[in-house]
This record gives sequence, structure tokens and C-alpha cells, in this order.
Amino acid sequence: MFTGIIQCTAQLVAVKERSYCQTHVVQFPPELLPQLEPGASVSHNGCCLTVTRIERNMIHFDLIKETLRLTNLGQLGPGDWINLERSARLGDEIGGHLMSGHVVCTAEIIKIYSSENARKIWLRLPVNLMKYVLHKGFIGVDGISLTVGEVIRDQFCLHIIPETLARTTLGSKRPGQKVNIEIDAQTQAIVDTVERVLSHQNKSAMQEIPHQPGQ
Repeated sequence: MFTGIIQCTAQLVAVKERSYCQTHVVQFPPELLPQLEPGASVSHNGCCLTVTRIERNMIHFDLIKETLRLTNLGQLGPGDWINLERSARLGDEIGGHLMSGHVVCTAEIIKIYSSENARKIWLRLPVNLMKYVLHKGFIGVDGISLTVGEVIRDQFCLHIIPETLARTTLGSKRPGQKVNIEIDAQTQAIVDTVERVLSHQNKSAMQEIPHQPGQ
């Protein structure tokens, strides 16, 4: 599990193509290295990946084709920067919201409005997922726990403070680029449960309508 509070950004230094996957080699900063072992989970732009090899501060991760298809990690190359978060431990402060590291899709950045003290970013999401995006609800964007602003049809916006822009890769994003999205699990569970209950009630009500002669 993760908290959506990015611990640092790190640079992707190599991408190795393999028959079944890609191997990404990331140069970790010293503060993320203590007690890091093969098999540990690390969030890359919100996607949970497993450490496969450690060579001093060069950390290896294998990405299968499904991960490359569903996330923006397959679009990255050497020199690109990634949001990193080590997995949460019992007793850690939950400064954001609980996240699984399971990216459901990417969203396209369509507009960015900058002001002196903040930045407003508009994103487009597949319509079938917009029912889970609620005003003032939680959402994970490239691994960052954020609060949803306005919601309009297949679009929603985020209000980003300067600290978040400075500590994450959001500060360098441009329109047309894609970010990884993780829907808040509690929101999804509530929406899906309500839909199932209402669907069941509607079916029951239809079955109870008496049959009229001649129909």
C-alpha cells in the first residue's frame, strides 16, 4: 500500500527491451535506499513495481506488457523523471489517502492554467470511469494523492499548489501528455454497490407489476 505522498523524483537511466517485458533501471537517491531489498514494492508514477535487482543506487524493475499498455511508463525513456514512493509501513503517517498502486488507465492533460500561487490542470478521462470522479473526492494522479476540483462530462480539474509542483513531475507536465490514474477504492466500492442495489430494486419492481389482460 501507498499514501500518495511522493518521497522524491528519480531519473530513469536505462530501458532494456526483453521478449516478455521491459527492464527499467532507476537511479535512486540515498534517502530511499535504506533497507531496500529485492522483492520490495515501489510506486513509479503511481504504479506498484517490484525491485528485481540492486546495483548500489541503480535499482532494476521489470514491467510486463500489461503494465506498459495501461500506464505511461512505456512512454518513458532514459533521462525522464519518475515520481517515487516506497511502500507504507505500519505506523507511517497517512498524509494522502490509501492507494494500492494499481493504475486503471491514463488521462490526457488537455489544459493548464498557471497563476502566481497555483496551477489548474484539466484532464480527460474515459467516460465509463467518470462516475468515480467526484467533486472534492480523492484521486491518484501519477502516484500523487490529490483532491478533485470541478467535474464536467468526461473532464475534471486539479488545483496544484507550488509545493506539489516542486516536489513531483507535475511541474513539468504539458498539454497532450498522459498521467496514470488510480481511482479511490472506497469511492469505487460505494458507487458500484449503489448501482447493484438500484439495478436489483428496478428488476424486482418490474417483476411485481401485474399482468393486464390483453397485453
